[in-house]
Formats: sequence, C-alpha cells, structure tokens
Amino acid sequence: MKKGQVYEGMIESVEFPNKGKVFLPEEERYVIVKNGVPGQKVSFSVNKIRKGKAEGRLLEVLEHSPMEIESKCPHFGQCGGCTYQNLPYEEQIRMKETQVKAMMDEAVEGDYIWEGVKPSPVTQEYRNKMEFSFGDEYKDGPLALGMHKRGSFHDIVNVSDCQIVDADYRKILTCTLEYARESGLPYYHRMRHTGFFRHLLVRKAVKTGEILIDLVTTTESEFEKEFDGQRWVKKLLSLELNGTIVGILHTKNDSVADVVKDEGTEILYGQDYFYEELLGLKFKITPFSFFQTNSLGAEVLYETAREYIGETKDKVIFDLYSGTGTIAQILAPVAKKVVGVEIVEEAVEAARENAELNGLNNCTFWAGDVLKVIDELGEVPDLIMLDPPRDGVHPKALEKITNFGVDRVVYIACKPTSLARDLEMLQGRGYRVERIGCVDLFPGTVHIETVCLMSKVK
Repeated sequence: MKKGQVYEGMIESVEFPNKGKVFLPEEERYVIVKNGVPGQKVSFSVNKIRKGKAEGRLLEVLEHSPMEIESKCPHFGQCGGCTYQNLPYEEQIRMKETQVKAMMDEAVEGDYIWEGVKPSPVTQEYRNKMEFSFGDEYKDGPLALGMHKRGSFHDIVNVSDCQIVDADYRKILTCTLEYARESGLPYYHRMRHTGFFRHLLVRKAVKTGEILIDLVTTTESEFEKEFDGQRWVKKLLSLELNGTIVGILHTKNDSVADVVKDEGTEILYGQDYFYEELLGLKFKITPFSFFQTNSLGAEVLYETAREYIGETKDKVIFDLYSGTGTIAQILAPVAKKVVGVEIVEEAVEAARENAELNGLNNCTFWAGDVLKVIDELGEVPDLIMLDPPRDGVHPKALEKITNFGVDRVVYIACKPTSLARDLEMLQGRGYRVERIGCVDLFPGTVHIETVCLMSKVK
C-alpha cells in the first residue's frame, strides 16, 4: 500500500468521531475513511500511512447505505459543518450511542450504569450561534460567506440554505454578503494576511428571540476608510425577521490565526449583549462568552447534570469551567453556595450579572485558569461539577481537583475521548464511575455531550 493509491470498499462501522472502518482483503488491513456512514461502498485514496495504520480520503460514494435518506440541506456533502444529515435521526442516535458506549466500556474499571442517549428536543434549526467565514468558493472566485468546504482550509461554501439555523440567520447571512460585495472590499486572505472581511458572528436566543450580530474585520486603514458600517446596519434593520435585532457590532481582529478574536468591538446599533432563558432562569450573553449552542438541548443536559449531582442541600459546590454561570445558577437555589471558575473574563462578568438578575446571592465567580485559581479559592467543596473545553482537564488541575476528596464529581464532556482519558487519573485517585449518559446537542453532526457521575470510594 502506498500514498495516493485508490481503493474501493465497504464502510463496516464508524468509530468516534467519524472514522469509518473499511477492510481491504487484498491488503489484509483496515483503512480509516472519514465522512462516511456504515453500509456505504466508497472509493478513497490513501493519504496517510503511519505505524501500521492507514487513512484514506473519501473520493466518491459508489453505493449508498440502506439506512441513508435524502438530506434536507442542499449544502450537505460540500459544507464541512454536518456529517450525518443523510441518516434518520434515530440512526444518528443509535450510532453515537454505540460509539460512546464502546469507548466508556474500555475506559471504566468495573460495572457502571449506562443510561443511553437523550435526543435533542429539536433536530433542525437548533443552533443559537453561528460563526460564518468570508472567502471565495474557488481560487479568485467571487466573494463568499459561509462555512469551510469539507476537507479545505481555504474554500468557503455559501450556505444560504443552512438547515441547522433558522430563517433569520439565513436572511442576515444573505444581506451581509450582498453588502460586502457591494462595498467592493476584499476578504482577509489567510495565506497573504491581507484584506478586510473575516467573519460574521450571529447569536439568537430561542426563548426571547433576541438577535446579536457582529461583523469581524481587520484594521487595514485603506479598507477601514471605505467601510460604511451604518449602511450595513440599515440593510439589516430593513429585514423582516421573526426575532428582534438588539445589537449590531463591529469587531476588529488582526490576529494571524483563523479564529474569531476580539481586539476591540464597536457598537454600531443597540447593545453588545442579549438575553436567553433556561429552566426558568434568565442569562445575559455577550458576543464571545460560552453558552451551549442548542438552548433546548441544554435544558435537557443541565437537568441531567442536576439529577446526577444529587442532594445539594447545605453543600458547597465548585462549578469549574463555568462559562456564563448557567450550571452554577441552576444548582444555586438548592445549594448552600456555588463557586464558579472560568478563564474568559467577559463570561465571568456576565455570570455575576446573571446571578444578580436571577436574585441568587449564593454564587461567586472567579476569573482565571482553573489550574491556578483553584489554590486561591480558600474553600473546600462538598461536590464538584466539571464542564471543561474539548481538550478536557489539564492533568495538574485534575490532580488538585481530586485532592479535595469530595464525595461526588459530575463531569460533562463535549468530547467523550477527553473524558475517557481523564477517567484513568480519576479512577486511579480513588473515584468510581457510577452512571454515564449522553445528551445529543448536535443533530446532524458527529458531536455529542456525555455526562458522568463519579463517587469517592470509601
């Protein structure tokens, strides 16, 4: 087997996150091929061979799987945002459950209760936040605004009919692209590091209908002079939307990295925040603060976490990686005190305001890295809630967390492979896994949230 060779084969199964396994009898080995589903016959070219493992790039689906359906999204297959929109939702859930259960069975020592996957209350138009990128659909093509093409760092797919957001997002996207094209200003070229338009950030609350829009550009002076923000604002405000625009912003970002980064934000209209409601509580959300992207799914997730944490009366709870304080405030009414720690200062400010907004005076929030701040809290918790970013908990932070010796730890993982890795240290330091379940916050995609309850072995 050599790089560049083309093979055909059947995808037998898919491992998390989207690694299709194709067996080649002639080579007597499996090859990992991403972006397929079980039962498809595919052609692929080998693009990586390392330590006896081979990976291939999907070229074409030669025969469809018996379980496949027609995707509702016209961009499916081109856009890199979704992987499983060609599967019935029940099949998506079944596949994700199989993947995570196999992973947890391998990671957990001893018996535990497996509680399966709770589905998302909505499977279409569920996202409350999108980051769209400017670019071109092909080299030197017309200006595009949308998502990265599958497998490409450069090409952008116009996603004017994206199905994981509602009609308001689609109208705002189309309107902004029209304005950008009319302006004649170029997009920011990731390789040359020149140009103006970078990203469009749109956030919309499901419960309140409030919309926040943010255009991210560079500060190149020759382009900034020609940028007419108020013209863009007028175009947006003339749109007929189901929701209500409460803020239109312009963020400056000259970072070389292809990420949305705030290096100064100007309010062009309204305010720089909006409100969402979860489980009867109100939350103020700012442009860059973390908030679960599926509001209705988040309610299911947090109800599950609240159930897992169990009895909280007269308990001090640490909510580590607390974001805008959602979990902390959902636990606070039935706890003695909740202490949140979050590295994003903007999110911490929002969390403090949210606690005040909800009349909760037993929440405190610290800004900083969990690894460093945990030594300064000056309190010993009774229970710990962990909701870390994708990469999981830093090993040194995990060591400090286990040193508290609390009776129960609930770990919410947006990437189950990180949880599986962290379980090794948690179990090695005296914790036993009791229950694991999943909540699907990302229909149509490879992602899933996993909730794990651990108790200290006496």
